[in-house]
Formats: sequence, C-alpha cells, structure tokens
Amino acid sequence: MARPGFVLEVDDRTPPLVVPDGDAFRLERFPLGTRVVYPAESLTPVTDLTEAINVALDTPLDSEPLSARLHPGMKLTIAFDDISAPLPKMRRPDVRGRIIEAVLTRAARAGVDDVVLIAARGLNRQMTEAELLHVVGERVFRSFFADGRLVNHDAEDAEGLTSVGQSQLGEIGISGRAAASDLLVFVHLAATRNGASAVVAGLGSTATISRLAPHPEPGLSPDGVSDQIERQVSAALNLFQVEATLDNAASAPPLNLLNKREWEWSFKDQAAWLGLHRGLAVTTRKARRRILNSAQASYAPIQVVAGAPDAVAAASALTVRAQRTVEVHGQADVGIIGVGPSTPYSVDSITNPVLAAWSAMGAGFGAHTGQPVVRADGALILYHPMPIEFSPLHHPSSVDFFAEVLSTTTDAVQIQEKFETKFATDPWYSHLYRTSYAFHGVHPFHLWYEMAAARAHCDDIVWVGAHRPTVDRLGFRTASTLADALEIVSSTVGRSPSITYLHNAPQLVADVR
Repeated sequence: MARPGFVLEVDDRTPPLVVPDGDAFRLERFPLGTRVVYPAESLTPVTDLTEAINVALDTPLDSEPLSARLHPGMKLTIAFDDISAPLPKMRRPDVRGRIIEAVLTRAARAGVDDVVLIAARGLNRQMTEAELLHVVGERVFRSFFADGRLVNHDAEDAEGLTSVGQSQLGEIGISGRAAASDLLVFVHLAATRNGASAVVAGLGSTATISRLAPHPEPGLSPDGVSDQIERQVSAALNLFQVEATLDNAASAPPLNLLNKREWEWSFKDQAAWLGLHRGLAVTTRKARRRILNSAQASYAPIQVVAGAPDAVAAASALTVRAQRTVEVHGQADVGIIGVGPSTPYSVDSITNPVLAAWSAMGAGFGAHTGQPVVRADGALILYHPMPIEFSPLHHPSSVDFFAEVLSTTTDAVQIQEKFETKFATDPWYSHLYRTSYAFHGVHPFHLWYEMAAARAHCDDIVWVGAHRPTVDRLGFRTASTLADALEIVSSTVGRSPSITYLHNAPQLVADVR
C-alpha cells in the first residue's frame, strides 16, 4: 500500500537531503528542526488501462456513452493536451494516445469520417512532428498528420477562431473547428485546471486565455470571470471530456533514485547518486540539459474518467487531491524550494531565469490548498544557478521581457499597464508563435503575474548559488550558501526561524493546518 505524504523533522540522524539546483543536484544539510515535506508515494494504478478507458467512455458521468453521441455525417474534433504535461514526458505509449485510439475506434464503427485532431497548446509553442508522434502514437500520426487533420491550435488565427459569447471583460473566442463540431472530445491529463477551464486554456483565443491568467495584483481578479467564461464555452460546445490522473512516478532514469527518501537509499542508490553527481559535474551545461531533457518517466494512470466537464472536473479533483496533498501542521518562517532541470515551458529547451523564478514562486509556492507553507512576511530561500540563458527559438519574448521590461520595473501592476499590450500585439512575436516554435509574446507576463502572490506574501526572497546580475534584475537577493541565506533573512525572521523544505515541490500540494 502506498504511503501518504510524509513530513520529516531534521535531527542528528538525518542525512544530507537532495535539493534540485537547475541542471544539477546538491546534497544539503538542513538546520535541526527543519520540516521536510515529501510527496506521497504513488497510488495504485489501474490494473488494465484498456479496460479503464473503455469503462470511462461507455459509462461516463452525466452523459450518454460516447458511442451514443457518434453518428454518420457528423463533424468530430478530438483535442488533447500539449507537451507541457507531464514533466518529464511519459514513456510511450502515452495515455492520451491510448484514449484517442479508443475514441477513433468508436468513431469508425459509427461511420464518422470528418475527424480532426488538435493539440490544445493555448499560448505555448507548437509541438513538433516528433512530439505529436510521441503523444498520439504512430498509427494515429500516420493517419492524420500528412493530410492536415492533426494540427496545433492557433490562438492568433483570426479566421480560425469563433466567438461563443461575452464575458464582463470582453468577447470569448474559441477554436472555430471546435465550435463548429457536432462533438468535441477533449483528452486531458488531470491537474489543477480541469473540465471546461482546461478547454479554454488550450483552445481559446489569446484574449480569452489571458482572462484566465492571474491578476498582477493578488486578490483583485474580477469575481466570477473564469466561471462565466467556462459556462459560456460549455454551453456553446457539445463537449465530452476525458481525463486521466497520473501517479507520482515523476523521476526517470538516471534520476529514479529521487523517488526514494534519502535515509532509505541502499548502497546501490548511494553509488548511483555518486555517479550521477560526478557525471553531471564534469559535463557541459548543454550536454547536461540534453541528458536531463531526454528523461522519460514510467507514469501510470490511477484514474480515467469521462463525461460532462463539470462532473469530470470534480471527479478528477478528488483523485488529484488524494495523490498530491500532504498535510502540514502550521506555517513556517522560512520556506525552501529547489528548481529542477526543466519546467512545463522548457521541454527540450532552456529553463531561463523567468521560468526558473515561476517554477519556484508560482508552481512551487502556489502549490497549497489555501494557505502557503510560509507565514505572511516570512522568507523564501530558492535554489537555481540562474544563468542568463534563453532559447531564442522558444522564448523570444522572454528575452526582451528580461532585458527591456525587468530593467525598467519588476512591479507586476506597472508591467501590465506599460508593457503587456505591446508584447501581446507585437506582429513579430505573433509570427514566431504561429509559424515557428515560439511561446506567445504575452506568455512571460502571465508567469510574472502568477509570481505576484509570493512576492506580496514574503518579505525576503533569496536565491542560493545564483548568478547575482540575473537575480538583481529579477528584484531578489543572492547568497552563496544556505547558511548565508539564513543570515540574510534573519532581520525578517530572526536567528532561530522555523523552516519548511518542500522536497520535490511540483509533486505535492501542501494542506497547511
């Protein structure tokens, strides 16, 4: 039976603990009394994935079976998540491909000929042919890609988008193909955004997706806008949702020893760590990045559910919560988070400083059920080397965001007022997003807004071992060691602060009591 999430209190017997540090890892000794929050071990996977998919499609929630909604002459669209999840990528066959094949089998039996597949990338970069092949599988790829029936969504395609109503902030735009279809089957990996919200984020127009982004000033988002958009989209589309929830087996060779807690390492694990640590130390940064980006994890689905978006979202949320939630008693004066080798937005690319900051302060700090692990006016200590490295292919607007915007101000409200419209409407960024493999021009703005809650909540944010000019540009402070970082924040939290380290932060959600 899988063990739940675990909170360790560091004592004299605790060995050094692994901390992700960009494209390397370090062993760190934490002060006595530090609470270390480990993610839960994986829940039991479904025993027969084919059967689980069939059951979900044939006995859906609040919906007729999928086969009953298919008929000859109809227009069917199947949309699916892009490569931003899971991280690292799933070993083939990808569960999304398995689901898509099951849907296509039923469509063929029903005599459905007009079928299009769309990668619901939202404002993310296009998926390459190889990435599409990896997700949908060889048979589906061969059948649909060559004749243009397997495509990437384009949030900037004015002719390919359709208005499906109005929200209080403006028109709601969605994929024209999806809106015109007799049925849209949306295949999704359950996470924090499920149901119709995932559909909007993946298939919406730039303006519509931007309305789902956090407000640059925490707590000031217009009430109910997201719900209003989701209701409008659900009403406008004939939508059948399919969501799979994955287990926590997120570490892949050569990093699979990180699935274990350090005091459980065998001699073989310790030898593997030594080899990994030394190997990465003598490898160039580019080679380390290539090795770590190539990692593929052996995820297993723990649930597959289908049907009406609201019902599916509710069922998925329960399972995600059961897999990821770890109970933590009380907030700490200091929170510690390490940023690993990649993020959802740096797959086969570079984790630039904006992405690294978002990974720690947006995804990591924000992974809680309502109350962060750090008290108000506390401190965050973060790990990443933060070199000034960007991918001009994937993140051209982030290059300019870092150089032009952050050199002027780091205040999220000012950034939105002065710069967002320029980047969102820049024709060159739009061209690269539509025709190359670039993230949308407005993408770094959304990430920066998502960090605003951490910046407002914490009095001090310090990066250990980071490139000082980078961190200065982002508006934070640097320290050479953990001891130095604790000394820096002592003016805020005192010299004997309570400390919580989120071990493998992206795999857990803290339920602070």
